[in-house]
Amino acid sequence: MYDLLTITGPTACGKTSFAARMAYELDGEIISADSRQVYRRMDLGTGKDLDDYEVEGHHIPYYLIDIAEPGTIYNVYRFQHDFHEAYSEIRSRGKLPILCGGTGLYIESVLKNYEFDGRQCPKLNSLVVGLSITREQRRERISQRLDQRLEAGMVDEVRRLLDEGVSSERLIRYGLEYKYLTLYILGEITYEEMHDLLEIAIHQFAKRQMTWFRGMEKRGTPIRWLDTTLPLEQRIQQVKDWLK
Repeated sequence: MYDLLTITGPTACGKTSFAARMAYELDGEIISADSRQVYRRMDLGTGKDLDDYEVEGHHIPYYLIDIAEPGTIYNVYRFQHDFHEAYSEIRSRGKLPILCGGTGLYIESVLKNYEFDGRQCPKLNSLVVGLSITREQRRERISQRLDQRLEAGMVDEVRRLLDEGVSSERLIRYGLEYKYLTLYILGEITYEEMHDLLEIAIHQFAKRQMTWFRGMEKRGTPIRWLDTTLPLEQRIQQVKDWLK
């Protein structure tokens, strides 16, 4: 019935780990729909969480992560092209493509078949699953994850990017973590200001994501919202039932 499974939701809702588990259950492979995870060496700030792709001792293949150099421009036009290349490769091996990410524009560009310069892309029939968490859960997870990534060396990650020649202007344009950590490294704000401003910005970003997803529904893309408080096995079975 479906030739694509899409898993989306706001930041910190657990998309990657759940998508990897569904890929393990359904013999699938993952195509990332994240506008910043395409960049190499931008790991902590983009939340790649590559360990999540190891499930029960199995490596889940993923695509469109670490495919561009920091400082270069990657956009929805390139994403749509790269998505369809990855999609065709996965399908050619009889696997289920699973699109996973929180960049709503990228997701909608393939689900609604955006047309660029006359490019003709095949229409896809996708089950779209949104991971639903409460506002309080989202705020708690965002704050906890930010502290964990700072402790893991996110400031040093941005310093290394600056040292290798990526301009501060470009990093600031990448937004969120890269904006505020760059401003801190440049001495324009204190560590405490960086932390607090970044935390607020991530919360605001999550709200904008939810606004986009609601817009997708209004524009004709149905999203099946999955309660993340349910036990994992129950969530897995729910998605399997929806796929039938």
